[in-house]
Amino acid sequence: MAEWYLFLPQVRLPIVDIVDRARHAEASGFSGVAFIDHLEAPGLPDENIWEAMGVATWVAAKTERLRIGHLVLCDAFRHPAVLAKQAVTLSAASGGRFELGLGSGSWPAEFARFDVGQEDPIARVEQLERHLGLIMDYWGRGNTPDRNQLPLPEHPIPLLLGGIGHRTMELVRRYADWWNIPANHLDRLAQLAPTTGSARVSVQQMVGFVRDGADPDAVREVSARRFGHLGSGLVCGDAAELSGHFAGLAALGVERFYVWFADFAAPESLHEFGETVIKPFRVPPGGEPR
Repeated sequence: MAEWYLFLPQVRLPIVDIVDRARHAEASGFSGVAFIDHLEAPGLPDENIWEAMGVATWVAAKTERLRIGHLVLCDAFRHPAVLAKQAVTLSAASGGRFELGLGSGSWPAEFARFDVGQEDPIARVEQLERHLGLIMDYWGRGNTPDRNQLPLPEHPIPLLLGGIGHRTMELVRRYADWWNIPANHLDRLAQLAPTTGSARVSVQQMVGFVRDGADPDAVREVSARRFGHLGSGLVCGDAAELSGHFAGLAALGVERFYVWFADFAAPESLHEFGETVIKPFRVPPGGEPR
């Protein structure tokens, strides 16, 4: 059965609104929520952005069922021993609802501006590889018992890796429970999905949702103006059109959709999307759950 997550970058919005949208997503049939991890808002350095683990912890405390994660945490921002401890703590506090999404970093400008990590992308992936091995040791899943951190995880902590590079895909096959393809690279889904090994496939998809009674042309115009640079990562349409689009992705092996709303996840969009896309998609007329 397909899983539906709200992708909610914590930019512009006050924290109270982030919690409110997460609660609306929970009530609308979404299985989880995912945030971003940047020291500055990508392309918007003058905008506010909240720290990723802090906002995830607060949202976990204010929800009951939603799984909590990120697309994706930047490996360079936290020592792996600290990150492993944070993940175990948040997993225990949320009753096993935390998932660790991790990547090597996608916004070079913040590495230079804040003097964090390495600007060389190859060096960052090599560091990610070392850190993944250490995290497995800290969690008691590696081959070095004297590195185990206590307490060990009470619940399984799924590991999601994001990215499309050759080295990253090797790490996906070795370590990941999930692989996520970013919205701006969806044109490579068919090529890369078969190379993930045992990792399940998720996609990040920007959606211009035409709600009942809305002007389709206006929705498409605003969505394209804001997010047209994502190319095939942006899809616009009403419930029927979007259901067909997601069914096509599911046919390529996608098992989880991270829905990124072009209207910044207005509560009305979340509820209507849940009723008209998520619920019918799970059990199509006369069919088996997808």
